Amino acid sequence: MYLKNIKLWNFRKFGSDRVFNVSEPNLNLDFTSGLNVLIGENDSGKTAIIDAIKLVLKTHSYEWLKIEKDDFHKNSTRLRIELFFKELNDEEAKNFTEWLSWEGTGLEAKPTLKLFYDASINNGKIIPSDIKAGTDEAGYLLTAGARDFLRVTYLKPLRDVKTDLVPKKNSRLSQIFEEHEAFKNKDDSHHLISIFNDFNDSIKEYFEGKNGKGQVLEDDEKGKELKDEIDKYLKSFYHKSKETDIKVTEAKLKSILEKLELLIKDEVNVGLGTLNRLFMASELLHLNKKDWDGIRLGLIEELEAHLHPQAQMQVIESLQKQSNIQLILTTHSPNLASKVSLDSLIICTDRYAFPLGKKYTKLKETDYPFLERFLDVTKSNLFFAKGLIFVEGVSEELILPAITDKLFDLEHINNNLTSASVSIIPIGNTAFLRYSKIFLRNKMPEMEIPISIITDLDLRPIEFATKYNITPEKRKEKNIITEFDVLDFKAKKIATYEKQSIKTFIGNFWTLEYCIALHPFLRKVLFKSIVQCIEENRADNYTGDKESKKGIRPISELNYETMWINFIEHKSSEQIAFDIMYMFIVDGKNISKSMIAMYFSQFLKTDINNLTEIVIENNPIQYLIDAIKYATRN
Repeated sequence: MYLKNIKLWNFRKFGSDRVFNVSEPNLNLDFTSGLNVLIGENDSGKTAIIDAIKLVLKTHSYEWLKIEKDDFHKNSTRLRIELFFKELNDEEAKNFTEWLSWEGTGLEAKPTLKLFYDASINNGKIIPSDIKAGTDEAGYLLTAGARDFLRVTYLKPLRDVKTDLVPKKNSRLSQIFEEHEAFKNKDDSHHLISIFNDFNDSIKEYFEGKNGKGQVLEDDEKGKELKDEIDKYLKSFYHKSKETDIKVTEAKLKSILEKLELLIKDEVNVGLGTLNRLFMASELLHLNKKDWDGIRLGLIEELEAHLHPQAQMQVIESLQKQSNIQLILTTHSPNLASKVSLDSLIICTDRYAFPLGKKYTKLKETDYPFLERFLDVTKSNLFFAKGLIFVEGVSEELILPAITDKLFDLEHINNNLTSASVSIIPIGNTAFLRYSKIFLRNKMPEMEIPISIITDLDLRPIEFATKYNITPEKRKEKNIITEFDVLDFKAKKIATYEKQSIKTFIGNFWTLEYCIALHPFLRKVLFKSIVQCIEENRADNYTGDKESKKGIRPISELNYETMWINFIEHKSSEQIAFDIMYMFIVDGKNISKSMIAMYFSQFLKTDINNLTEIVIENNPIQYLIDAIKYATRN
């Protein structure tokens, strides 16, 4: 038995201004029978989903849960929560015979269970209803006995696990142990009671001056003196003689369990991270208890609470191996998101939640193992962003934020990609389709996260053909730009990626660096960055001999202005751009593009001081600006 689906109407952020319609839920979300991980930015609705489940099913720790006015979406006066359960076995189904519905026909029909909770506001007062179940909209009241089989295990965010694990009345640990077969229904006959009675007898004898074996304690009579003194005062308060009886507590199994504490063997003063794992281990014990005919559902908010990254990885790996329980978790951790299988993830965004299972996305079967292998921690932040920019490599990852910062700074806008919650994801190749299809849906509603794909035109300039003596008949094969209809070429490339909220941005020229090299102001910054890298490489490769030292100049002594004037003299714009590209190669080796991009980002801050030095007519980097504008909704 597991929770297959939740529907919400006007519950917190999952609502609308439309007239209430039972056939049009504001959230219609499916879960898997195993691990489900709710991810997304803050205030995206993760906790609302968890709280809606808790409100209907209640928890094993018997928390006090009730509907509040803040639970109603905006000014709505009615909310509804609907939960649907599947795969009930016979032992589970027998607890809900009056409320079951059926899927399928004849002998193939399988029992299902639908619960719903309806609440309204009348004259400013909340009118709650009982939890009901059945096949129709009205349903029938679900009894307290039946509801007990639907209680969930819940771990709250930033949980104070130390408080939950220490001995106290109604401690969570005692509740877990009471439900285990080691203690369940054994109040009067359990072995611990006889042990505790023996202990109490020993305590009693101590205060009578004896050693627990009926022998007099000659070396320690302080306990007897204490009892005798209390008895003396007590007798003075009564006409009849009365005497005290000192013991630990009544020998009841519940009170014994409330005195137990769970610790790590041979460790003292352990931290919150260790206690958190210890607490989760005890809750898993509870979820896996034997002879239980109810739901085995655990809700954990912010699984990463108090756990360092490696501990997070270990915990999520373990939870993914749990085969007979259902878990619904929330997280803000890219570490966890990178470790969870894609079909266990649910992205919460824009007042909706989107499962990433195979039946929901445009991903192919073969895309899943590929993405699970390559979605590392840095790429997994794509699940938490309000906008995304997919790029081919590290150069774009470094240059785009610098251009964005400069544009916003020159326009006096106090904003950047971080404050706009936009992530740049370097793919490392051109596998944009695999990554972008994560966000493509098979059915409505579609995700509305703006996604920009930035890719190169990859058509070489005519200067390339000239430099390498490429004959006319070979130019198409070598992707020389003059052999192609650029608009048609771009249109076909765009059509490959552009669907739903995904837009593709392609330059009109060869590569990102070449487009920058064509820009009349930015190419000077790029030139300076390359020169900086060349001189650093020469210095790094100096071995002490005269030959290797030849040509090395201290960077502080470089006159970039003079070098630039000499470099561009008597050259067309295209020739300047082409020559800059071939500065990337020194002594037959390519200079690191990421190193050049780092310096370009740095020099952009200091060397460009006017918006018109970036935003120009016939701008070769306009596609970058358009991609930034789309992803940031600017």
